[in-house]
Amino acid sequence: MFQPRVFFRPFHRHRAGINMNVIARFASLLLLAGCGISAAHAGTQIVGTRVVYGAADRDVSVRILNTGDSPRLLQAWVDDGDERQTAETSKAPFLVTPPVSRVEPGKGQSLRLMFTGAPLPQDRESVFWLNVVEVPPKPEVKEGESANHLQFAVRTRINIFYRPTALPGDPKSSIDTLAWRLVGSNGKMALECTNNSAFNVSFADVRLKGAPDKKNDATGGGMCPAKGTATFDVHGGSESGRLTFQSIDDYGAFRDGEAAYTR
Repeated sequence: MFQPRVFFRPFHRHRAGINMNVIARFASLLLLAGCGISAAHAGTQIVGTRVVYGAADRDVSVRILNTGDSPRLLQAWVDDGDERQTAETSKAPFLVTPPVSRVEPGKGQSLRLMFTGAPLPQDRESVFWLNVVEVPPKPEVKEGESANHLQFAVRTRINIFYRPTALPGDPKSSIDTLAWRLVGSNGKMALECTNNSAFNVSFADVRLKGAPDKKNDATGGGMCPAKGTATFDVHGGSESGRLTFQSIDDYGAFRDGEAAYTR
């Protein structure tokens, strides 16, 4: 995906403080807890919505800012697309330092990503995910209040694009080489995208041209992988044989575009 994805999972803890063993189990708690929450806000934010890691880079830094009014504990790791992977079970060929850090309010923390040199395809980009889990400080328990309370650990995932050197073409022009086809998918209409380029193309939105209601007819975005295919569910629209989209560039900016599709 192309934008930070945040997962919220509550858990209870005793009034005793958080220790490092708890930090190490954050990802497992996030995935195993069965209770969801409708709304919450992270106190930290990742600067940028994606990371481009060039094969010639020794390392790449990602900046994390604490925009809240209290310290935050962070744990960071990279997964290979399986969001069930934790820092301990990750199979991605990247190291993140520091893996655990404390960020004071109004301050920042730089995460350093380093590629381990594992074999990857050299004719296309490879996609990985940077995970950052944030845990707020323990709330103050006043006299007479319960020692147990609800706490939120917020997990954010953004794309890492590993980009080999000397790939033919460029990310911007690869959008124009995409082939689109209107197909059926699970009884619904979908746009199938075929990408023969070496670059992954991310979208914030894909729709049939003339779709009457953006809220109902937007796909929610996605990615057409390098040298691969993807489908985007659509509803309604005109019979013009045209589609519109918002692609996302290396810097996270949206680019409006239009293309033809076949049946």
